[in-house]
Amino acid sequence: MTAPISLDRLTKFYGSVRGIEDLSLEVQPGEIFGFLGPNGAGKSTTIRTMLDFIRPSRGTATLLGLDSRVHSVTIHRRVGYLPGELAMYDRMTGRQMLEYFAALRGVSEDNDIEPLAARFDLDLDRKIRAYSSGNRQKVGLIQAFLHRPELLVLDEPTNGLDPIVQYEFYELLRQVAAAGATVFLSSHVLPEVERITHRAAIIRKGQLMTIADIEVLKRQAQRRLELTFGSVVDPAPYRSSSSVVDATVTDDGMTLVVTVAGPVGPVMRIAAADDLVNVVSHEGDLESAFLAYYQDDIHAR
Repeated sequence: MTAPISLDRLTKFYGSVRGIEDLSLEVQPGEIFGFLGPNGAGKSTTIRTMLDFIRPSRGTATLLGLDSRVHSVTIHRRVGYLPGELAMYDRMTGRQMLEYFAALRGVSEDNDIEPLAARFDLDLDRKIRAYSSGNRQKVGLIQAFLHRPELLVLDEPTNGLDPIVQYEFYELLRQVAAAGATVFLSSHVLPEVERITHRAAIIRKGQLMTIADIEVLKRQAQRRLELTFGSVVDPAPYRSSSSVVDATVTDDGMTLVVTVAGPVGPVMRIAAADDLVNVVSHEGDLESAFLAYYQDDIHAR
């Protein structure tokens, strides 16, 4: 089957400033794909470039089997898009705004405005200017879903949403993906990506760092071991192990906190030769995997 999103060395420079460079990835049909990075990493630039809102410096983007530059109008009809900041007419009601969006898409009669509004607990008859940021975000989400698109491209979709609405949003994503739609979800919220996506790409300073299944990323992440001994422990042998990132002794000198990147076997063999009493293992998570790609930025602060 044709990949709903295929990027080939997609690049965008703003003069001499890199937005994104040589991004290549494919998103599979029915997949919920996470695009992960902090603010300023290049997530929005990637989305705007692949949707042909801005032109690439080089490289190509193919969406739903179509070239994003040659067939941008056709693609936009088949895509549900939520930008990071959606402009709306403040004097319209939520209903009027969504009916306007529906009319632009040619689905003014058969759309999902009412059921989606009920699901997200949105009062459609209030003015946009009276909405909170969370209610404005609900309008943005509804306009992205209302025409039942084949592909959803969502940039920071849960900004401003309360936990109950976030839950409904995640359930909706699972339902549309089960029905065959594909979701490209850009986010800097790590628990969100870990909870809802099948695979994720990590982007840093406009460059793609990795793409992997969420479970694979978690297995690759650093883990923390708390080793308790019956006597004072010397951290030096642990620090010399190739898989150890850090080894710190607590104030009593009898507990060693070891950060491990890779197999824990070498650490446990060293511990077995000491007076080991107890082990507590904190498994790696997506946050640990993500931060491993941003260690230079963290240490520079």
